[in-house]
Amino acid sequence: MIMEKPFHMGESIAKQKAISEFPPLSCPVLNLDSELEIALYSKVAFEGNLEDQKMRELGFERARTHGWHNTYEFSKAMGEMVIDSMRRDIPLVIIRPSIIESTLEDPFPGWIQGNRMLDTMILSYGKGNLRSLLLNPEAVVDVIPIDMVVNAIIAAMAKHGIAGKPGIKVYHVASAAVNPLLLSDLFKYSYEHYFHFPIINMETESIKEMKLFSSMDYFFSHIQTEIAQQRRFTISGSNSNASQRLQKKCKEILEHAMDFARSYQPYTFFRARFDNSNTHNLMESMSEEEMKRFRLDVESVDWEDYITNIHIPGPKKHVMKGRGTPK
Repeated sequence: MIMEKPFHMGESIAKQKAISEFPPLSCPVLNLDSELEIALYSKVAFEGNLEDQKMRELGFERARTHGWHNTYEFSKAMGEMVIDSMRRDIPLVIIRPSIIESTLEDPFPGWIQGNRMLDTMILSYGKGNLRSLLLNPEAVVDVIPIDMVVNAIIAAMAKHGIAGKPGIKVYHVASAAVNPLLLSDLFKYSYEHYFHFPIINMETESIKEMKLFSSMDYFFSHIQTEIAQQRRFTISGSNSNASQRLQKKCKEILEHAMDFARSYQPYTFFRARFDNSNTHNLMESMSEEEMKRFRLDVESVDWEDYITNIHIPGPKKHVMKGRGTPK
């Protein structure tokens, strides 16, 4: 369980893990000034020589050195440390939402702007480009509708702004601790939606249930088997041009699956959950009218209904603008 505690200057996930071992392990010291120097020096050194790619690789390397999965998480944690070090007597609230997805209610169900983290996987599956995935079926995907995040921000601002007391408070706006959504269920609900409301794509067959693998060896073996089967199929085809196009398409789909497996592995096997006691207490401090107006009761969300009837239709309508949807 990851508690609602702030990151203070110099703290890191790697340090927390090292201290928890017996005997305690040594780990690199996180110094923000040093990290900035490394980034600035490297940017000058890489200029004109695959600069963007090398800076991304450096960011991942530095993040993982200190225990974070990626540069995004690492930079957010360092931002918390900087703000905490500068706040003095100003009341500080840190809102940590989990995986933000489309609205549950406000301004209307399913609203979203752009593809979020899960949408890439869900839409790829719906289009037939992602047919298998490496994951722990019992792993939880921590989803939170964006209107609940906004409600938490408003409620926290009101509570701490009125009180005006110096201090720092962290709120996890998350669901896994009180209303977990299994990754396997996410794809089961996605299948239910796309089976009845498919995305039009003439190059793919009708939607099939996602094949889930908990071992990289089994997953890789499955990918190799599919490649071999597609090769046999295309070689036996009478139209060489059509066979080549199909073979190219199958290769792209299989490479896509491998890329997804590597990129999402830290999350598809993530078993920790985020404590949201502070957020629950924030909700409990509201009046009955405020609770209805600023909903934070994530434990009451029906994930099957949300995924099949609200979230997947949302990006279809607001991001894809109806493209690929039967008229």
